[in-house]
Amino acid sequence: MSDSLQSTADAATSVLTDAPFDADLLAQTVTAVEAGGAALRDRFGGVVRHRTREELMDALAANDDAVLDVLRPRLTALRPGAGWVEEELAGGALPAGEWWVVDPAEGNVNHLHALPDWAVTATLVRENQPVLTVVHLPLTGETYTALAGGGAYLDGRPLHVSDTADLGLSIVATSQARPDEAEAVTRRIGSSITAMLLDALVVRTSVPATLHLVNVAAGRIDAFWQFAGARADLLPGALLVQEAGGRVSDAEGRPWTTQSDSMLAAAPGVHADAVATLSR
Repeated sequence: MSDSLQSTADAATSVLTDAPFDADLLAQTVTAVEAGGAALRDRFGGVVRHRTREELMDALAANDDAVLDVLRPRLTALRPGAGWVEEELAGGALPAGEWWVVDPAEGNVNHLHALPDWAVTATLVRENQPVLTVVHLPLTGETYTALAGGGAYLDGRPLHVSDTADLGLSIVATSQARPDEAEAVTRRIGSSITAMLLDALVVRTSVPATLHLVNVAAGRIDAFWQFAGARADLLPGALLVQEAGGRVSDAEGRPWTTQSDSMLAAAPGVHADAVATLSR
């Protein structure tokens, strides 16, 4: 067996071996994330005005800090040996071991503009494989969870991607990973939206990525794609979609990892057609 296949087999065995423990850990993670969500909900109200980029960044950081003050000590207590990803916009592979990948205010800019599309997320990654994730929407009280090999759920109810088999009848969505994308990425996003407008029924474009991905997992929309990206905004949804029966790849249909330069998460019936559209 090759080294890469052996690593994959070892990771799968580890997930199965730890499954009962991880199910209990997931329940405790839900409690921690919902507590962090309450702190963010308490800060929600009118538009937070800012005249400069510095003021905007300070306001974003204030939201993050308020949630992390609640969430970080709770998650650290659950897994004291796990690392903590400090930069939520970071991408690429993680070092060996366990890591908490957290977005304390996914859709933070929406929160500051008094828009309802934001969440708190926490994902435990083990040897670069997501093993559990929690996505909590404080305004609605909804909590999405997934456990590797254990399915995806919304408030305890099983999730499944749509059974749509026609991209022309599909609602699809995309997002931008960050405000200051490289010009090449921005142009790629624009051309992909045009291609999807020609092939899909409806195209949605908004941030954050996680809320589109939970909608794919729940069967509400049929495909989501994004170019570039960060671990914190893609890992939770990737696990949810996979556990809900969807397909997750890069935009060209290759296996997706945190090192990929694109992501496509879709219902199996439209995945191949979505790849064809995005590859034009």
